[in-house]
Amino acid sequence: MDRTSPVPLYYQLAQQLEAAIEQGILTPGSLLGNEIDLATRLGLSRPTVRQAIQSLVDKGLLVRRRGVGTQVVHSQVRRPLELSSLYDDLEAAGQRPATRVLADRIEPATARVAAALGVPEGSDVRYVERLRSAHDEPMAYLRNHLPAGLLDLDPGRLETTGLYRLMRGGGITLHSARQTVGARAATAAEADLLAEEEGAPLLTMERTTFDDTGRAVEFGSHLYRASRYSFEFQLLVRP
Repeated sequence: MDRTSPVPLYYQLAQQLEAAIEQGILTPGSLLGNEIDLATRLGLSRPTVRQAIQSLVDKGLLVRRRGVGTQVVHSQVRRPLELSSLYDDLEAAGQRPATRVLADRIEPATARVAAALGVPEGSDVRYVERLRSAHDEPMAYLRNHLPAGLLDLDPGRLETTGLYRLMRGGGITLHSARQTVGARAATAAEADLLAEEEGAPLLTMERTTFDDTGRAVEFGSHLYRASRYSFEFQLLVRP
């Protein structure tokens, strides 16, 4: 701790604990010592330690369990805004991704889906609905439409890997995407799927992905738990 810094000590401690969680030094399920022991060991006041812990509880990184103590939940997933698969991003972050396929069917394209994929309204499209988890906790509700016949999708494979990885394995070269990020409150059904309270904040993402010929190959409409997930932007100054 840098006691000469203008940065409050509780914030310094919170940042160090958060870094330890993100780097896997403090793994999910790890128990922190009680506030008195931590304060004594670190040479800090108990209110300072309490404030640092509470800030990470508020971020969803720690949880207080009666009779157990303060426990590490997991690090929040910070996903860069680039053309990548959530499955690959979670796997690279050591988050143990898992997928449950909720639906896999051929259905007629709605006007919205048809416009995104550049196909006639009412034409057949492949619809895939999945629940993506990390460390056995739901993270995202994923809905994807693909042109019919684009890819021979095996639901079993969809539960063990990402859609983009299957596309690349099928010879599709992903080139670019158009994406919109937003937020809204969870409906009762969405809250039940994502282990949140009804009305909890959810991040939304819609993406249309194109291959190297300019053909739209996927339209995704996804929901993410705001308590467990964030998008990371890199902003450049225009010359």
